[in-house]
Amino acid sequence: MQSVQHIDRVMRAVTSRSEAARSLLAASWCRSVERHGLDPADTSAPQRVGAAILRDRRDRHDQFLRVAAPKLDQLFGLVGTTGCGVLLTDANGVVLDRRCSDPDAPIFDHWGLTVGADWSEAREGTNGIGTCLAETRQITIHRDEHFLARNIGMSCMDAPIFGEDGRVVAALDVSSARADQTAGYNRLIGAMVAQTARAIESDFFRARFPRARIVVADADDAEATALLALDSDDLVIGATRAARRAFGLEARGTLKPRPASDLFGREDGAGGFDAAERAAMKRALARADGNVSEAARALGIGRATLYRRMKRLGLEH
Repeated sequence: MQSVQHIDRVMRAVTSRSEAARSLLAASWCRSVERHGLDPADTSAPQRVGAAILRDRRDRHDQFLRVAAPKLDQLFGLVGTTGCGVLLTDANGVVLDRRCSDPDAPIFDHWGLTVGADWSEAREGTNGIGTCLAETRQITIHRDEHFLARNIGMSCMDAPIFGEDGRVVAALDVSSARADQTAGYNRLIGAMVAQTARAIESDFFRARFPRARIVVADADDAEATALLALDSDDLVIGATRAARRAFGLEARGTLKPRPASDLFGREDGAGGFDAAERAAMKRALARADGNVSEAARALGIGRATLYRRMKRLGLEH
């Protein structure tokens, strides 16, 4: 009966243009029907990619998966005891990695929340992973907000992860099939998912520019980390999505190298970029409790280099 009621509710929303215009959820339901040709009554299991395709996808994301793994472990350590599972997908919604407890594994397998499963919106309709990727935003799809009636027992909290080129590279998901999972608890988990996604994004950005100096820049978006990668000539050679927005850089793709001073408005003297560099050094030193070696490692430069720049900028240790 619950499934029938859900199907009726979805189809009423799809046929009501005014509801789709007012609600992002209804708009996603409409995409599921009109763009992807899905039926909310479909009971077929989620599609899985073949072993060779999965292996190829994982190989292409090898560095990303290695960077993300410790953060997945940390997140699972926080939510795993409550019956939640942690999943990481590629940009197409195919699950590349999963964390869940051994007793819960059969449950997640039953729901199709397993490595190799395709959770794109085109395959599964409105769901945490697929809709997060389709709308490139943090999202929670709680139980009967799913499109397919067979998925309404789950709650899914998701956040997108952007690569160094400004494009979505993955979705981070925490899913639960607990019947007592509340919307308030989902919000708490959603905040942890978003924080972990930002941490993975920052670590992956640093990994993509191993020889660059990484500068933390101010950005209006408090929910994202604005990082710039500078080469030895202080040319900006990389920027996170938040930094691209903050400085009006190319939204996606490889950056055209430009002097960092052009972004920070420095002419001569200790304004602009020097002020930003001083602030970044002070933050690194504060986080390291004054340990210069640790601060230098965090900034991606040598200890002697940090001492020279501290002296040039008038910073006392």
